[in-house]
Amino acid sequence: MQPLLDFLRSHNYRGQKLMLNERLQSLPKLRSALVKAEEHLHKFPKDTPYAEFEHKLQEMGLEKGWGDNAEHVLSTIHLLLEILQAPDPSNLETFLGRVPMVFNVVILSPHGYFGQAKVLGMPDTGGQVVYILDQVRALENEMLLRIKQQGLDITPQIIVVTRLIPEAHGTTCNQRIEKVSGTQHSLILRVPFRTEKGVLRNWVSRFDVWPYLERFSEDVTKEVTAELKGQPDLIIGNYSDGNLVASLIAHKEGITQCNIAHALEKTKYPDSDIYWKNFEEKYHFSCQFTADLIAMNHADFIITSTYQEIAGSKDTVGQYESHTAFTLPGLYRVVHGIDVFDPKFNIVSPGADMQIYFPYTEKQNRLTALHSSIEELLFNPKQTAEHMCVLNDPKKPIIFSMARLDRVKNMTGLVEWFAKNKRLRELVNLVVVAGDIDPSKSMDREEVAEIEKMHELIKEYNLNGQFRWICAQKNRVRNGELYRYICDTKGAFVQPAIYEAFGLTVVEAMSCGLPTFATCHGGPAEIIVDGVSGFHIDPYHGDSASERIADFFERCKTDPSYWVKISNSGLQRIYERYTWKIYADRLMTLSGVYGFWKYVSKLERRETRRYLEMFYTLKYRNLVKTVPLAVEESADGQSTE
Repeated sequence: MQPLLDFLRSHNYRGQKLMLNERLQSLPKLRSALVKAEEHLHKFPKDTPYAEFEHKLQEMGLEKGWGDNAEHVLSTIHLLLEILQAPDPSNLETFLGRVPMVFNVVILSPHGYFGQAKVLGMPDTGGQVVYILDQVRALENEMLLRIKQQGLDITPQIIVVTRLIPEAHGTTCNQRIEKVSGTQHSLILRVPFRTEKGVLRNWVSRFDVWPYLERFSEDVTKEVTAELKGQPDLIIGNYSDGNLVASLIAHKEGITQCNIAHALEKTKYPDSDIYWKNFEEKYHFSCQFTADLIAMNHADFIITSTYQEIAGSKDTVGQYESHTAFTLPGLYRVVHGIDVFDPKFNIVSPGADMQIYFPYTEKQNRLTALHSSIEELLFNPKQTAEHMCVLNDPKKPIIFSMARLDRVKNMTGLVEWFAKNKRLRELVNLVVVAGDIDPSKSMDREEVAEIEKMHELIKEYNLNGQFRWICAQKNRVRNGELYRYICDTKGAFVQPAIYEAFGLTVVEAMSCGLPTFATCHGGPAEIIVDGVSGFHIDPYHGDSASERIADFFERCKTDPSYWVKISNSGLQRIYERYTWKIYADRLMTLSGVYGFWKYVSKLERRETRRYLEMFYTLKYRNLVKTVPLAVEESADGQSTE
């Protein structure tokens, strides 16, 4: 227990002592002070403000941070006394979750177009942006609540750091600072990618960002320090690039680091390790896999949305598990990449924004003013740049899907399943929201191939009349009502990805009451209880997947109550497991636990950190040199790197 005493005695916020002061030099003195404080506090009503007994506790050696009233302070003191008398992991975790540690948070998400409007569906821009913005709102609310309950007068701040893109294509991605809507103390800070020749002006694929990240991390450190007027208490990385930048900053500044992978590419592209050279020109996986190894081993803790991300299932390897041992022939061999049994791994599942994604049955909250624009999207017979193909029978239920248009999301796969299943085509219409309709408008090479494939499928199977293709929709509020409109048709949502790390759209659809079919590979297999709160489908067996969807609609046709039953069961599943309130509470508790662990385990981790420094310097830096810099046109029309 001595490390806990040392930690509490050294604990402060920018010079303000918290929890304990210098009067308490030993464990016996701490126990004695806690017992005396407990006796003293029993004299007060439960709701007595902290200020009325603050000076007395200070004389005993207790500083602010125990609670805002007599009841909360007593509860925290009692918890610590129990730990001192009979140490228990559960009590220790609860206590550390109450210790005021996290006031300033930095969240890193460098790639893509990170903004609050007009960005969803743009290259490399999808669920991760939605996840982070919802995460920020929930986290700020939880921080404000905890700071109040801790009896402190401190204003928290959350900064989302992303890349500033001068050529922003109508988005706000060229603005340095942007306040996060729905928050009081959170903002987006954009920092440009720079080279020796200046600022990079255009979007760069997430597979090509590696040459820019080291300098980016240095620039971010300076800008964040200036913005916060000090260091953050917690740094959260997102995806491979954000996790590497978080590692570089945390290593230099000694900050507690949390990683969120979202999707490790290694499991999404089969044999991308053993045949890495075949993928290198397009994806530069040698850099990405090396960065992933460094970041996951450097992090103080890692949160995943599902168990499958860590250790997979009986049929599939987990995202992190795939890094345990592998070989990049001619480059290096990994014999112990990561320990999936390491206690740094935690499952913390996100939710959907309940202000936007609420059940279709809440008639008083329905956004009926948007129905005309939704009907225009779905049924307008005139082809435009926003939609193509028509639905001849608008009264049929609608199968709906919405995702980025790339190979892994498998939207063209869903269209092909539908096209080949005559029974399904007779029962329902298919509507997909994905990518651009015109391939010339896309900057993403993989998306262009999928757009062209979609056009080929429409022609080959004569889908016009039963299929509607809508380009990416960036208005989340309208998207929420779109889910509910599909509910009104007694339709269903289908998520056909080859692999999905979590499946935020699955949670969104279920939160609106829309029966959902989703891939059995990845997170959706845990979100949905098969046959109860939705259905699993195997994207590698499209014929059987389409038959299962057709069976559902056949049954609903004869028994409409079955649709309602699946809808209600899906909602119940969401309320039990997938809300942002649960997420934020757990993340804050884990930040306290691992902040303490970082303090007490510095010596134990020194060797690992030194090895990672060597691996970064000798291997990663050389690999980055093989990634070509983006070519841009200068003002005089000349191409420059």
